[in-house]
Amino acid sequence: MALRTLYHSPTLTIHLNYVENWLQLDWQGSPTDAEVMEGALKLLELLRQERCSKVLNDNTHIYGLWAEAARWGGEVFFPQLYEAGCRYFAWIHSPERYSQLSAELAVQHTSAGILFLTFNSPASAGEWLKRV
Repeated sequence: MALRTLYHSPTLTIHLNYVENWLQLDWQGSPTDAEVMEGALKLLELLRQERCSKVLNDNTHIYGLWAEAARWGGEVFFPQLYEAGCRYFAWIHSPERYSQLSAELAVQHTSAGILFLTFNSPASAGEWLKRV
């Protein structure tokens, strides 16, 4: 896989897939609301920098509830992400239910114009992003 690491913290790594031209996020552990928001703002910065329209958001390695960040994401962050050029967002669900609920809450609270699809595996998310 053709990935270049653009950002790394204890809870998030962001890669550029330079062959497919999308940003790929790998969340880890149990991030706090503040850590989720910090990571989201870093994504926004990198999306502008790399001029990508697609995001593969992998939540398979996180757990916990981050409802405040989810609401902020839907109401504030996703509209900014759309303005920065994001059009397609593949969201790979965490196997843990509380994290799934947080992700669903984020998507329910947005009307940003980004096409969101959820997946259970990185492979299926990547295949969808290649087709759009």
